[in-house]
Formats: sequence, C-alpha cells, structure tokens
Amino acid sequence: MTAPTKPLAGLKVIELGTLIAGPFAARILAEFGAEVIKIESPDGGDPLRKWRKLYEGTSLWWYLQARNKKSVTVNLKHPDGVEVVRRLVAEADIVVENFRPGVLDKLGLGWEALSKINPGLVMVRLSGFGQSGPMAQQPGFGAIGESMGGLRYVTGFPDRPPVKTGISIGDSIAALWGALGALMALRHKEVNGGAGQVVDVALYEAVFAMMESLVPEFDVFGFVRERTGNIMPGITPSNTHTTRDRRHITIGANGDAIFRRLVKAMGRDDLAEDPTLADNAGRDARRDELYALIDAWVAQHDEAAVLATLAAAEVPASRIYSVADMFADPQFLAREMLHTVKLPDGRDCHMPGVVPKLSATPGGAEWIGPALGEHTDAVLQALGYAPAEIEALRQAGAI
Repeated sequence: MTAPTKPLAGLKVIELGTLIAGPFAARILAEFGAEVIKIESPDGGDPLRKWRKLYEGTSLWWYLQARNKKSVTVNLKHPDGVEVVRRLVAEADIVVENFRPGVLDKLGLGWEALSKINPGLVMVRLSGFGQSGPMAQQPGFGAIGESMGGLRYVTGFPDRPPVKTGISIGDSIAALWGALGALMALRHKEVNGGAGQVVDVALYEAVFAMMESLVPEFDVFGFVRERTGNIMPGITPSNTHTTRDRRHITIGANGDAIFRRLVKAMGRDDLAEDPTLADNAGRDARRDELYALIDAWVAQHDEAAVLATLAAAEVPASRIYSVADMFADPQFLAREMLHTVKLPDGRDCHMPGVVPKLSATPGGAEWIGPALGEHTDAVLQALGYAPAEIEALRQAGAI
C-alpha cells in the first residue's frame, strides 16, 4: 500500500538554530512531512551532536532531535555562505531561528532582509526574552525561562530551594509554541492571503503561558502560589505515595466519584459516606488527614497489589515510570511509542515515537539525524548550483 501523504508535505523549512528550542520546533515540522534543511557550521555543526551520551562519537540525542532533517553546512560569516542561505530562503515557507536578537540582522539574514526576498515567509524566532523589551538583547536559556516564567518557583518542597525538572522543559515548551505559531501563520496566509509574518516566542513567556491561574489568583486575592512538593493545593487527593516494596506511585482521586471509589477500595466506607468529604473543597480542608490515611494504606501493600486494587476500582494511578519501565510497558508498545531505527553502524536503537497521532495522515521518522553536511551537495544542486560552483564554495570556506 502507498504510504499516506504527511500533512506538512510540500512545506520547506530552513532551520537556523542550535541545541534545543529551535531545532525541536523544526523537528516537529519534519516529523509531519516538511522538508527541513538544517544550516550548520562546517566547523563541528550543532553542539548537540556532542551533548550527553555519545555513541561512536555522536550524541544519541542528536540522532533523535535531527531526524528527518537535511544537514547543509554553511559558513554564515562568509558572504557567499550568506548568499546560499538567502537563496534557500527565497524558496522557503518557514525559517526557524533561535539566535540572540540582532545576530542575524548583522549577518544580513534578519526579518527585514529575508521578508524582502520572500514576502510570504513565516519566520519563527525563539529567544530568551523575545524580540523587544529591555531584556531582548540578553542571552537566555531554557533554565532562565523556567525561572523567570514562574515554573521553578513552584517546583519542589517548601522547606528546600526550588528545583528543576529532569529535562529542558522550558526549551521544549517554547518549541511547541513555535511550531504552533508557524502553522497559525500559514493558516492565516491560506485563508486571508497577504504576506508572511514573524512568530516571536520568548522562552520565559512560553513557560509563563503554562502557569494556570497564577496571575488572577495573585491579582484578585494577593495569593502567591508556593512550592508544595507532590501535592496540588486545592485539588485533593492527588499525591505520590510509597509502597511496602519502596516503589513510588501517583494516585489522582480528586473527582468526587473517584474519591469515593478510592476510599472504598481502602476499606474506608465511612469516608465515602462522610458529607464533609463529598466535594473537593471539603476534602482539601482535611488534606493532611486524608494524605496520612492514604500513605498508611499504600505502605501496607506492594506496588503490584496497590495498582491492581486501584485499577479494579477505576481509580487513576500509576507507578512513577523510569525509562526501563517504559520499555516493558504494554501501553507504550501498543501505541508504538518506542520506534526502532538503525544507527550508522547498523545497530538497532529505540527512539520515541511521533506525537500526536493523526488517523489519516500520521507523522513518522524516516531517517535519524544526518552526518554533518550530508545533504549539502544535493540541496545546493537542487537550488541551481553547478558541481563546479559547489566545489568553489567549499574551497573558499563558504560551505
């Protein structure tokens, strides 16, 4: 059978960025069919190639982050290299970049210059603090965005300093907003016509946008949400508990009917019939008491028994998964969330599956992150450069 056309097939994306936020946004577009041409420095390329765990000298993260992309080496400090990018942009639908504001402008590749070449261009600009404001020129990474955007302040336990999540969540959130913004801008062109536009994503704003009711609660009540460990104030019960065999599980029983099923499963029918616990406000008022009871019950049983009891009672619960748990879990396997690829030496390697799952035009991963400059000649020839011209550019240090 012929594979279904991916939903973004026909779009051309030029990626001018390194590490996480910009490349992750472009990866999403690539997974759903866009042709993503990643511009890399001939001198080593994206630093992500050497981050974290290396296999045969290359980061496994790179193979994931750059899947479905084409690697083209260009020296952006060389005028002929800049001209290569300008010619690529002339045929592109989207440019994704995460340089510090002002850097691309100095190179002749800012919005004003590129929109003149291609008036329909959508330019996704990801930066620490956005393209305007007093902090625009300052460097900012995901950790700074998480801190300024409010996430770090509420993460952790009240008697200890704030903590980070175990991944670069600020960059990843910004990437999602960037990909979404690009598709919004393209949709606007499709429906309303007209020129392209800039999608301006600040890392701190991307995080800030996820902070639920933080702002109105402070504005109306003067309430500052603080760190509360594993519980969610005002939403009870929802917490992490430790089993007899020292495994950690999360139980989310904050719905009224779910709470009643939980306490009955615990053998506490009296709590199920207690009118003061019939709604969330009443339960939250007795939060410490309830958590002590649930802690004690969970601690009397091994993880498997607790999860089986709660599943039978239709109470949402889960072990805290390690990656090893994921590899053995039937839900992950059934949903094809562990995708097998081959590394350059032929070794099988699992990568995360593609999200979201479209029923008629699903995304997919056709190839892993490419070797540095693997597609330079093919892309430039498609752009109209003759082989002799490409070799001259290479000799001049432009590519």
